[in-house]
Amino acid sequence: MKGVILAGGLGTRLYPLTHATNKHLLPVFDKPMVFYPIQTLVNAGIRDILIVVGGPHAGDFIRVLQNGKEFGIDHLEFAYQQSGDGGIADALKLAEDFSDNGPITVILGDNCTDADISEEVKNFKDGALIFLKKVHDPHRFGIAEIDPADKTKVVSIVEKPKNPKSDLAVTGVYIYDSHVFHHISRIKPSGRGQLEITDVNNIYIKEGSLRWAALSGYWSDAGTFESLYRTNVFWANKIAGKRLQEEQN
Repeated sequence: MKGVILAGGLGTRLYPLTHATNKHLLPVFDKPMVFYPIQTLVNAGIRDILIVVGGPHAGDFIRVLQNGKEFGIDHLEFAYQQSGDGGIADALKLAEDFSDNGPITVILGDNCTDADISEEVKNFKDGALIFLKKVHDPHRFGIAEIDPADKTKVVSIVEKPKNPKSDLAVTGVYIYDSHVFHHISRIKPSGRGQLEITDVNNIYIKEGSLRWAALSGYWSDAGTFESLYRTNVFWANKIAGKRLQEEQN
């Protein structure tokens, strides 16, 4: 299994912070934000990683991450998303050659979680697997509607719904088979002018090949000032608390 981290985009919601560097390199407590999704993949046993970057600060990633050896990465690649803000699926299509016709685990670069996804990665066979998490602000996310007769099935996913049918957000963690790139080629830009990953997931739903799993533990995107603050507080408490406990022992 290979891993892909999507860290492109312009980060306009975090201006003026992102005038200085890419959003995914902003600090979350004592580490740059992108360190967290890297660790999620490495903890799941993934050592071959592509990071899709973009915007005017793309070169900053090489200075920060270098060749990835300090994370336990065997092979680290970068791809450049020229469109700036073309959407998640637009960024993901740059991973086609890297995937080498095999499955990939994809995580958004602003997703900070302590969840263990190693079992899902190890047991993945085909189709698509999305990770869902209950949220208090479903209007901000792609929201999954679950079949009431079969809780294992997702009926549909609606991007940023005004009247959400559940509080189950599609987190920025996905596992796809090699068909994902064909599905991306079939979709059209949304009203926002982006290639939406929700449209790709809905193709898998129509084919009957999309499954879901609950993302346990802490999860947050850090793409707004509010969520960036909450994410910093969580990791500060967790890491500082762990260090204090180690010192006391």
